[in-house]
Amino acid sequence: MDDRQAGSAGDAAPAPDLSEVAAQCAAADLLDFAAQLAGLAEDLKALAARPIEPTPTLAEPDHPPEATSSDL
Repeated sequence: MDDRQAGSAGDAAPAPDLSEVAAQCAAADLLDFAAQLAGLAEDLKALAARPIEPTPTLAEPDHPPEATSSDL
């Protein structure tokens, strides 16, 4: 669109500057990222408050060990 067409457009708002739009998008993305990091920090804090419990292991296997050629 040239200047004549832009002037005849009337009260239409001018197109925003692309760098301003990009800056606003980047700011919104950073805010979203910061919110996600805050959520992760809360999750880590909750996990850190829980004691670490050892994984239970079986004292004896369910089946006897198989005989190998060295056992013969």
